[in-house]
Amino acid sequence: MLGREGKRSLRPRSGSHIFALLLIPGAALLAFFLWGFLRGAVEQLRRPAPATAHTETSALGILPHRGDIVLILDDVGFDHQPLETAMAIDPNVNFAVLPNGKHSAEFAATLHDHGFELLCHLPMEPEGFPRVSPGDGAVMTAMSDAEIARTTRANIETIRFARGVNNHMGSRATADRRVMTDVLGAFPKGMYFIDSKTTGNSVAGSVAHEMRVKTASRNVFLDDVQDVVLIRHQLDELASTAASRGIAIGIGHMHPTTMQVLTEDAPKLRAKGFRFVRASSVVE
Repeated sequence: MLGREGKRSLRPRSGSHIFALLLIPGAALLAFFLWGFLRGAVEQLRRPAPATAHTETSALGILPHRGDIVLILDDVGFDHQPLETAMAIDPNVNFAVLPNGKHSAEFAATLHDHGFELLCHLPMEPEGFPRVSPGDGAVMTAMSDAEIARTTRANIETIRFARGVNNHMGSRATADRRVMTDVLGAFPKGMYFIDSKTTGNSVAGSVAHEMRVKTASRNVFLDDVQDVVLIRHQLDELASTAASRGIAIGIGHMHPTTMQVLTEDAPKLRAKGFRFVRASSVVE
């Protein structure tokens, strides 16, 4: 009896012992796979992120913002102008279209279709007229108030996508308070004026403020001299002004030398933290 009881007591112990022995290899195998998974996860966390476009964009995003640059390309509307090259510089380049240019309407439509901001490059009387001529349809100081207003409106209507105006030449006209009052008074509501500052005697900005027309003034001419070294120097000056003041306005043209410098240097300026912006975003 006791022996039978003894045998019964040994059997369950023997079964559990065998079951435990069978579990050991399974547990070991599970531990092995778990350890491999954890090691891989740790290595993945330690591994540096790949240089994808997202990480490059993020890296650029943390650059300090050094200043805003308004780039205006003047005298748009003539033969052999490299419009495609100019449009590739930056999406926020501003184009000032001359109303009396051979291709003004065509170029204005093309630029508008590509989303660029346009200005009417209003021809105005310079010092030295008639030896120096602003071309057809210019605002002249000898005009009556009504003639100035009518001429201004006709020029603006020619560039029907224009959001603003800047002066072409105009060193004499922009120094005349009566003339500028008539010009600015003829603007459609909401149109701004960029003073090209072709003379230190300009009253355009002060008259615009008095009349509550949004305005700003040019800081740097890029290409009075069409030389790559000098244009690059002027572009550096523009960037330096933007860095110190927060905003700087530069005016240039679609000359081959200017296009070369801007094509090569615009990406470098962006990489340094400068941003090209539209003229409408800086006028006040």
